[in-house]
Amino acid sequence: MPSSDQFSRRTFLSLSAVGAASLLAGCASSRPVGGPIATTITYRDGGSRLDRPMAVGSAELDAMYGEIYDGGYVIPAVPYQRIDPRFYRQRVVDPTGQPPGTIVVDTPSRFLYLVESGGTAMRYGVGIGREGFAWQGTGVIQWRQKWPKWTPPDEMIARKPELAEYSADNGGMPPGLDNPLGARALYIFQNGEDTLYRLHGSPEWNSIGKAVSSGCVRLLNQDVIDLYERVPNKARVLVWQ
Repeated sequence: MPSSDQFSRRTFLSLSAVGAASLLAGCASSRPVGGPIATTITYRDGGSRLDRPMAVGSAELDAMYGEIYDGGYVIPAVPYQRIDPRFYRQRVVDPTGQPPGTIVVDTPSRFLYLVESGGTAMRYGVGIGREGFAWQGTGVIQWRQKWPKWTPPDEMIARKPELAEYSADNGGMPPGLDNPLGARALYIFQNGEDTLYRLHGSPEWNSIGKAVSSGCVRLLNQDVIDLYERVPNKARVLVWQ
């Protein structure tokens, strides 16, 4: 993990072409993946650096990742025991040094941080874009959507013709449990333009901690709902590789 000083010196790159950006909008997995078996979890308390172990199967984890009813949909419980516990939602000492309200995506570590006041951050495990589809840069959450529609770009449809039924001309894929954008989507803009890069939910819990998507950052549906409620309007976003 880079130090705060190292982080502040990073140079973030913008997209090199609109064609490259359009690849990111797919936000779909390239292949099925498996998840490791977890046995323990460690949380951190507020500004304290003392760890508090918590056994998997606890009431707290059951509440965080249990079945929920949202927007007319029943989101299934996440089998969190099969996810590496470091990717569970938890409050940690902020390692970024960024101002409160900033979202920081650490793609090498597969973490997303929402910086809080008082020296802490909410940390979420994420899945990221596979090689060739990743993006890095600075941006702002210009728009957000509950239960978004998904429209694969033409480049993705060319690779996967079976997705043509969800093209823009056909109205996209309607919201739902099988929609690749999941329960929430946060849309990143850069210099006033849509990067086609999203922070979004996913029904594929076993993709968390992996590099499998077509560019976007995915979270568990339960986690993206939590993040959605915490993120301030026009939040600044930093993504580094």
